[in-house]
Amino acid sequence: MTYHFCVAGFIFAVELPCGCDVEALLPSFTPFRHEGACDNVLFRFMAGDDALPAGDGELWDETTNDLGFTRLYNMNDGYRVELQYTPQGPVHTMVTDRRFTAARAQLCMDDAYAGQALSSLLRLTFAQAVVWHRAVSIHASVVVHQGCGYLFMGQSGTGKSTHSRLWLQNIAGCHLLNDDNPVLRIVGDEVVVYGSPWSGKTHCYRNEQYPVGAMVRLQQAPVNRYRKQTEVGAFVALLPGCSVVRRDAEQYDALCNTVADIAGMVNVGVMECLPNAEAAFMCFEKSKDMG
Repeated sequence: MTYHFCVAGFIFAVELPCGCDVEALLPSFTPFRHEGACDNVLFRFMAGDDALPAGDGELWDETTNDLGFTRLYNMNDGYRVELQYTPQGPVHTMVTDRRFTAARAQLCMDDAYAGQALSSLLRLTFAQAVVWHRAVSIHASVVVHQGCGYLFMGQSGTGKSTHSRLWLQNIAGCHLLNDDNPVLRIVGDEVVVYGSPWSGKTHCYRNEQYPVGAMVRLQQAPVNRYRKQTEVGAFVALLPGCSVVRRDAEQYDALCNTVADIAGMVNVGVMECLPNAEAAFMCFEKSKDMG
């Protein structure tokens, strides 16, 4: 069975074995289901339990994060990803072409975390595929106020979700768009932020889009202080949170070009902050005053 989804205006196809319950495997994708003709898709993803052909490749990365334990191999004609959702769990495998327009995955369907593994592999594929289309998947939490999206970035544990919650609690008229992996896309002469099926531990899967009001990199500190960033400073504030295969020179260049354009089009700041209401009010006021 083939299902289509639309995230940030990009349609992609997911093929699952007959008998798979897509609603059970990918519940967060339900708001993003797409019906109708789909002649031009971002990528095609085929998932099953058939073994993928073995191949030699160079290990480029080993990472333990919210996706689980992942290994990335550089192959002759693309990439191979191995994912273990838990340390002792089975290995789920994916192979892709060089630009992530086609992917095949071997899923261990008897794994209790098969759905989470499938969602993670789709997230990896999507994040790499969009960089060729003036878009980026970014690690951030996003709140919406008066029709604009405000993104809070930072290293894991910095307090992005906490800062979003402080906005929701103290600033009237806010709602959460996404708490982990929104998508940024340059559309005409503005930068638009989109909700996605990937929102970390927070169940917030809104198929909505808003122009970006500001983007703020958070840093834990004993005081609250806001600094506006421009040019190189703005680029440096945005780049670390963007997903890409950084050892792929062409892909990394495509990402950097898009991030540089975004940095010149939106308000960017760095906020040293405490986890208190004062920080939310300061960030709110400074973000509004940056235009």
